[in-house]
Amino acid sequence: MTTVPGRRSSTFTRLLRHGFTDPSAAEQLLDLDALSSVRSDPVLLEALGATADPDLALRGLVRLAEAEEADERQVLLDTLVTAKPLRDRLLGVLGASEALGDHLARHPRDWQALVTYEAVDLHPGVAEFEQGLADAVDPDSLRVAYRRCLLAIAARDVCGTTDLAETAAELADLATATLRAALAMARTSAPADAAQCRLAVIAMGKCGGHELNYVSDVDVIFVAEPVGGADENGAMQAAVRLAAHLMRICSDTTVEGTIWPVDANLRPEGRNGPLVRTLSSHLAYYQRWAKTWEFQALLKARPVAGDPELGAEYVEAVSPLVWQAADRENFVPDVQKMRRRVVDNIPPDRVERELKLGPGGLRDVEFAVQLLQLVHGRSDAGLHSGTTLEALRALAEGGYVGRADAAQLDEAYRFLRSMEHRIQLYRLRRTHLVPEDPADLRRLGRSLGMRTDPVAELNKAWKRHTSVVRRLHEKLFYRPLLDAVAQLAPGESRLSAKAAGTRLEALGYADPAAALRHLEALSSGVSRKAAIQRTLLPVLLSWFADSADPDAGLLGFRKVSDALGKTPWYLRLLRDEGAAAENLARVLSAGRLAPDLLLRAPEAVAILGDPEGLKPRTRNNLEQEVLAAVGRAAGAESAVAVVRGVRRRELFRTTAADIIGSYGTEESPAEPDHGALVDRVGSAVTDLNAATLSGALRAAVREQWGDTLPTRFAVIGMGRFGGHELSYGSDADVLFVHAPREGVGDEEASRAANTVITEMRRLLQLPTADPPLLIDADLRPEGKSGPLVRTLKSYEAYYRRWGLVWESQALLRAEPMAGDAELGRSFVELIDPLRYPREGLGEDEVREIRRLKARMESERMPRGADPTLHTKLGRGGLSDVEWTVQLLQMQHGWSVPGLRTTRTREALSAACAAELIPADEARTLDDAWVLATRVRNAVMLVRGRPGDTFPSDGREMTAVGRYLGYEPGHVGDMLDDYRRITRRARAVVEERFYGAA
Repeated sequence: MTTVPGRRSSTFTRLLRHGFTDPSAAEQLLDLDALSSVRSDPVLLEALGATADPDLALRGLVRLAEAEEADERQVLLDTLVTAKPLRDRLLGVLGASEALGDHLARHPRDWQALVTYEAVDLHPGVAEFEQGLADAVDPDSLRVAYRRCLLAIAARDVCGTTDLAETAAELADLATATLRAALAMARTSAPADAAQCRLAVIAMGKCGGHELNYVSDVDVIFVAEPVGGADENGAMQAAVRLAAHLMRICSDTTVEGTIWPVDANLRPEGRNGPLVRTLSSHLAYYQRWAKTWEFQALLKARPVAGDPELGAEYVEAVSPLVWQAADRENFVPDVQKMRRRVVDNIPPDRVERELKLGPGGLRDVEFAVQLLQLVHGRSDAGLHSGTTLEALRALAEGGYVGRADAAQLDEAYRFLRSMEHRIQLYRLRRTHLVPEDPADLRRLGRSLGMRTDPVAELNKAWKRHTSVVRRLHEKLFYRPLLDAVAQLAPGESRLSAKAAGTRLEALGYADPAAALRHLEALSSGVSRKAAIQRTLLPVLLSWFADSADPDAGLLGFRKVSDALGKTPWYLRLLRDEGAAAENLARVLSAGRLAPDLLLRAPEAVAILGDPEGLKPRTRNNLEQEVLAAVGRAAGAESAVAVVRGVRRRELFRTTAADIIGSYGTEESPAEPDHGALVDRVGSAVTDLNAATLSGALRAAVREQWGDTLPTRFAVIGMGRFGGHELSYGSDADVLFVHAPREGVGDEEASRAANTVITEMRRLLQLPTADPPLLIDADLRPEGKSGPLVRTLKSYEAYYRRWGLVWESQALLRAEPMAGDAELGRSFVELIDPLRYPREGLGEDEVREIRRLKARMESERMPRGADPTLHTKLGRGGLSDVEWTVQLLQMQHGWSVPGLRTTRTREALSAACAAELIPADEARTLDDAWVLATRVRNAVMLVRGRPGDTFPSDGREMTAVGRYLGYEPGHVGDMLDDYRRITRRARAVVEERFYGAA
């Protein structure tokens, strides 16, 4: 095939259009003699393009054609282009499975197994597979026959002739036929052993459940009895030899590869126990020694080979024990530990790619279904199925699982199993990991029918289904707890109060009896409210259990429900607004502050269901609301009561957004940018306090003077208030400035300003259900000894004559917050030359700032506090970072406009941009400042009161850790990380602030 140099052939273009990723290589393959008779047939290219991997399918076809003799090759190719069913099956397999392509290259005649399908071939059972294996006389020929049967199963699968459940059942039936053939070979090779014993093979796991994978260990248990009057010891030894030979036939690797490992480790005592036992020995073990997981495993026990009567006797004997397992002590904790151990054993870099064992994976579905089977199967024989999808359907039909939940789980499980099947089919290797290579993902996506953008479509569908499983499997897990307190009809099953309490305790509830009382109060009765609660509570309980204080979460939910239970919108909000219930659960169980704010006005829960509800409101919007409320109020106290109510509601909005952003939800992960979280909290609380001061100022003025105060008046934010870096429990640090109106004397103006300040303070600290806002003016000239309020001229005179360098430093954070805007701007114009001195600071001033910082470190650290963990004054903490940044601002702010900001992080970023500090050192300081601020926020959220150190209480410490992203049991890691990050910051401070280069 020749083309003009530099131009692509028409074949190249067609290959690209049909999905080939390497058209050049495909052209070369099509030019080979093996495909000469069909290379230009458009039907072939069309069929190749319809496969999961056209390049792989073409390579496999070439290898198959080259392996055939010339005459047989022509038969193959003629049949291929004339018979669409064969074309779809053969190329479909070749495009999905490199391993089956290898098999066909070694055994080219096996393609004929795909030529015609009789009706029975469409859904073969054990008998048909036994017939397919009948000619096998030794392990090698059994492997070849097994692969030939597997080829037909795969063809039906990739062409859509069978669905996931049918394919898995066929694989299990093929395994059954293979075990029977292997046992027959073992018996033939040792007739004396065969004559001494009756041996039955019991399939377990996915084979027993009739839901096998393409490549999986086949789990079995062997049971045997002596024949006639044979000696029991001799008979058991013979049975062991037969069983071991069967395992070798299937598991050994030969020139024809292996079939699959036969795993007998689910037997009593595992690998330490005898390979074969008598029925009575099995029963004695299960009745006395068996653990919970062994009964869970027996759910899937099914006799598949050997003596059918003995197999049936075994299942009949152990079945009652399985359905009594849920009555055993520590049943649910045992199941939980098994689940947790499986997840914990996954390497961290593989968890997100684990289809089977990862969060939201296949094991989650299987565990949840099996648990519900064991709990409710005691009294409902309809649940006694070893097949996951059949059991799920039975649970839904019996009312143990909601039909919608069951349908979603069914869909997710089928999709995830289909992914697993196609991943394993490619190389016939036992794996449950989603590949990372884009080519593998492309083939996987196309094999599942995704053709537009296979990789993106696959990832989206995969994440969606795992999210569904994550959300639902715990909901199914917790549902029986409600049965324990529900009014059930006679004959219906329920957990005993003791069993339910034990389960709750294992889930982290410190007071299970109280938890059960809350559940009963919330869900008892036949009202619509109780019915909705029964729907909500299972998933809420799982979210509470995921927190550091499940008891507080459940108690808070009961209180909110009691307060709002009669309002029609509350339960509807939680039921219908997808994120609202989870958001509420996170907020109620994360600490004391947010629930306290909510319970003072429970209607604020509506915020959690509004997609825009967690976004902070702007200062302009807040001021409009509070000033309008003041305008409508009858007096100052009632006006500020409304203003403080707005503040409490908005504090709740901010705390809720912070908690949800830090914890993450099932729909949206935790915010990865911790600096953004800190900035949002600081800005939101600052805007809220500024609006609150505006409202209090307007109310105080209206009460005594009407619309106009005799003097212009402004509130200047200082410290964290001026820096937009307030925490939840911060006071409002301020300065007050006034300017007498025309015709008003200085004394009258000063008296009016002081009266307003006193009234504002009083109104904002009145004892009410809403949190107070404390106004702190101690940063004013002369501190507590100086006047509360000054005129601009007084400030100017003071700073010109008496101002100290620390006061200029404090003014770096000064920003107008409320009152007369023009007066506020005038104040800023007054202080700018002080805080950003022209030509920067002199050596004496720098020395004085360093002396003051060193003195503060030695004198203000609380007695007994750990300096490595004190967020404000400790090593590498807030003070260290802020003083370092402020020194840069005072030295260079006159020449670097970006440094003229009241915000620490903005100033640090500007210093880095101006190359005043290296980027790595700026990042180190920023990381430490953000972490210390988050710890302070966490302490306030958890304890409900401010603190500068980590709490000493274990549960509170765990809650702080959860807010910071640490799982339970990793408090030590949290403290180590804090010390490491702040130690590095302190090293930068030593160099950049103290000059210890």
